Amino acid sequence: MEIFLTAAIPSAPAFLKIAASNSKTPKARAAVCCLGKNDRGNGLSVVSFQMELESHENSKTSEEMLQSMESMPEAKKKHNDIWKLFREAQQNILYLNKQRMMALEELDEMKKEKKLLLNKIEQLEMKKQPSFGKGFSPTRDKLSVRSELLLRIDSMILTGMIGTREASDLRRMIMDSKVSAANDFSTILHERDAELLAELHHYLNKCKKKAFHIIHICTEMAPVISVGSLAPYVTGLSLALQRKGHLVEVILPKYAGLNLDEVEGLREIEAEFYSYFNGQLHANRIWTGVVHGIGVTFIQPIYYSSFFSHESVYGYSNDFERFIYFSRASLDYIVKSGKQPDVLHIHNWQTAIVGPLFWDVFVKQGFGGTRILLTCHGFDSQCLEQPDKLALCGLDPSRLHRPDRLQDNTKTHLANILKGGIVYSNKVITMSSIHSKDLIIRSLSHGLEPTLAIHKDKLLAAPYGFDNSAWNPSMDHFLPHCYGADDLKGKAVCKLALQQHAGLSENASVVLVSCVFLEVSDVDLENLKALVWIASRKGVQFIFLGINKISGINRAMGSFQEELKDDNVRFLNEYNEALPHLVFAGSDIILCQSFDDPVLQVPLKAIRYGAAPVAVMRTDSQFRQIIDHDYESTRFSQYISSTFGNLSLSQAIDEIKNNPSQWNRKIADAMTKDFSWDAECCDIHDTAYASVMNL
Repeated sequence: MEIFLTAAIPSAPAFLKIAASNSKTPKARAAVCCLGKNDRGNGLSVVSFQMELESHENSKTSEEMLQSMESMPEAKKKHNDIWKLFREAQQNILYLNKQRMMALEELDEMKKEKKLLLNKIEQLEMKKQPSFGKGFSPTRDKLSVRSELLLRIDSMILTGMIGTREASDLRRMIMDSKVSAANDFSTILHERDAELLAELHHYLNKCKKKAFHIIHICTEMAPVISVGSLAPYVTGLSLALQRKGHLVEVILPKYAGLNLDEVEGLREIEAEFYSYFNGQLHANRIWTGVVHGIGVTFIQPIYYSSFFSHESVYGYSNDFERFIYFSRASLDYIVKSGKQPDVLHIHNWQTAIVGPLFWDVFVKQGFGGTRILLTCHGFDSQCLEQPDKLALCGLDPSRLHRPDRLQDNTKTHLANILKGGIVYSNKVITMSSIHSKDLIIRSLSHGLEPTLAIHKDKLLAAPYGFDNSAWNPSMDHFLPHCYGADDLKGKAVCKLALQQHAGLSENASVVLVSCVFLEVSDVDLENLKALVWIASRKGVQFIFLGINKISGINRAMGSFQEELKDDNVRFLNEYNEALPHLVFAGSDIILCQSFDDPVLQVPLKAIRYGAAPVAVMRTDSQFRQIIDHDYESTRFSQYISSTFGNLSLSQAIDEIKNNPSQWNRKIADAMTKDFSWDAECCDIHDTAYASVMNL
């Protein structure tokens, strides 16, 4: 028997061509051939080995040759290793050929499936084309399609599917010149009446939905000027509303400390406009620019230039004068610019005076179709002032200082500015992620309960959101590995990276708890100490991160760190934009001071990144977060109360360790929930705008 090695083993030595004339098993010679082109189009051909002999004959042949070599003492030592390598190479080639054949078979199957799929798509496309016999053209004209749609509506009336009023709405929609009927309905005319009616309803609702022109008159907007919860709310909500098709603008004071680097195309309008204040008209400069795609107007007083030249936004003895000047100037500017917005959206007591000003002074200046919506981020700050000061901006104190208007419910000699905003607004939205409006009226109204009770029908509660584009683990460029609810492997990578960054032992199975805070004053250190002492006995790791750019971890937190002296606890006294993202991604649990966190939005971000939000409590057994179970509470409140709301830290740790599969399902489910600005928060505001426009 002869064995020939071809280009399949290019390094095979020439002496391997060996004659074996005394072979006991006369078999056809085997050849290891080069692979060539074939009709499969992948550049490979099937190796010419006899498949039934691959596992037996080839190995047998190699063994016989090895025995032949062993019979020659002078060649045995010299070539024994070479033959072993040859046999291994031969087996590897057989294995690779099998893999290639399997790949070719899979490729054939994929081609067949692709062809079937293309045929199916072609059949579906053909079915979509209405068949009206010979001579029908897919590019039918609008009149033809419109006529048939009207006839189908007649059929729906006769069969009792719809009433005359509904039919009238559908006919009006179809006859509207703005409806491109040929493009929108020509492909569904062949559908049954029920399917066609569903499509018509969908299009009718789409046509009925009106895009609103909304102008925010406010004192904060992230990232231009940020103090509290108002700043991220204005920006997040405005972007969400614009994504829904609404036109949104913002008017702000031109503070001395504005972050103008965040404003695109900032320019001063040369023409000055005048605003009424303290019995005279006063000039203002106007600056315009764009912030994250939102048009922003900045008002800068000339005569009262000191109003907005302070280092801080709030906390001055003349805050009332400062902000009623800005409120009046904003309305004067809107009149001067000729704008006629659908909604003036005002915020907190600082611009609540816009409500009385609008209805008593401005409504007759071309604003008959404009409505007022007030947002309150809490009723604890209301601004009580002498009634006579209302005249500064052109209001009549004698008309307004009444129990049903601006007179304070308790200190009746004073005017309550926030109360006036509630009374004079068409809708009032109070921002709270976990409380219903009934609980807010009963327990959180700070003396405004009688007023809120009277105006209960126009009060809504909306949750805060967060920026889902900046905080999304599936596309977060700050993370070493992205991940999502359907694949949490990347979260384990982030956990190891966080442990390494913090100098903790790198172990994915250890429970990692983090606490993110803005100021040390916001942290209940005594409760945290108790939690750390209890959990550290179970081998839990802790990371504390302060994200205030100005102050790191101060002396109080430093002494806390010294007191603990635990190798499993780390205090990160640093700040950079990437670190909070890594902390949320790498943690199993995030400790929260409150589930209603409008500034840092810790619970919302924790859920999005697959970390359980667990509230800080005095002891694990004593805490039960007050979450409203009212049917009118927010979806976030209902969700958090059924998942993490009553979960103590010890319970969470035990569940992670004792039932990891159930815990992972809970975390994955949490990550699918949408609590961004675009979700419930935007929906409630969108509904409120539509509601006030129908008044």
